[in-house]
Amino acid sequence: MNDYQKARSNYLFLKDKTVVITGASSGAGRAAAIEFARYGAKIVLAARNMDALDEVEAICREAGGLALAVQTDVTNADAVKELAATAAEFGGSIDIWINNAGVLAAGEFTTTPIEIHDKVIRTNLMGYLHGAHAVLPYFKAQQHGVLINNISVGGWFPVPYGVGYSASKFGLRGFSEALRGELTQYRNIHICDFFPAFLDTPGIQHAANYTGRALKPAPPVYDPQRVARAMVRTARYPKNSTVIGSVTHLLRLSHLLLPALSRTVTAKLVETYLKKAEAAPESSGNLFAPAKFGTSIHGGWNSDADYDIRKKTITKSLVIAGLATGLLLFGKAKLSKKDHLKSPVAG
Repeated sequence: MNDYQKARSNYLFLKDKTVVITGASSGAGRAAAIEFARYGAKIVLAARNMDALDEVEAICREAGGLALAVQTDVTNADAVKELAATAAEFGGSIDIWINNAGVLAAGEFTTTPIEIHDKVIRTNLMGYLHGAHAVLPYFKAQQHGVLINNISVGGWFPVPYGVGYSASKFGLRGFSEALRGELTQYRNIHICDFFPAFLDTPGIQHAANYTGRALKPAPPVYDPQRVARAMVRTARYPKNSTVIGSVTHLLRLSHLLLPALSRTVTAKLVETYLKKAEAAPESSGNLFAPAKFGTSIHGGWNSDADYDIRKKTITKSLVIAGLATGLLLFGKAKLSKKDHLKSPVAG
């Protein structure tokens, strides 16, 4: 099937399907909304920043889809239930629900205020539970539906100095696995998890920051439009897990095989960066109110002047971790062979 045929197939499938996207005001959520609109979908846009949502709604309509902006705070379960009801009324059904709204917070665990950790958990973890709890009755009634949870590489790889964030992302994997188990009798209801690597979005500009230093994403950062295109594919052909970016595979494997080394190296990298970074004031970011800036798809990080330097540093560390992983596997294989030769039943 060539590109035209794929696009035509997606259009025929998605036209008039109702898609709900939380965190649609910027980044991957905004990119996904516009991508689905290109295929004629009916898109319900949810976020706290109504001005930004109005912009996305207009762009979606120009791109060929119907769109409705609904101001929603995903930490409020009643508001998310109202979002689902509004979406069902607008679209006649809810076919695809994308849990995407998320926040970041950086800082040493005990010096970061506990209310910051609490808000991160309530947004990133409870916000997704609220979305699933609101939409699943509609999915069950109609006997079909696709729930996409945009989790990130943080669901597999811990982030020192981002403890609350890691707790929320690791929790999301357990949430999806347990929910998937409950829904085995519903063959046409799919729970689909996304694990993108670091994305070039405004997200880190909105982060709560208690490090005392300016924050930047660790390179390489990937285009969020890759996530948007993958979401369209997954809506068409659902699967349990989607990985975006080769770095995700490497980080997952390194933590799986060498958890102590991977988290120690990561902590040292963060500490080294923070010693050299420019000073910045403490801030709660967008955790308690939407930011009035950074509502685009991209954050502009790939054009950063020191991007190449930071990329080389991260790449070198990943290579070291990869070599260590290889040595560990080689050592285990040799030990296994030695034990086999010593066995009384061998040869």
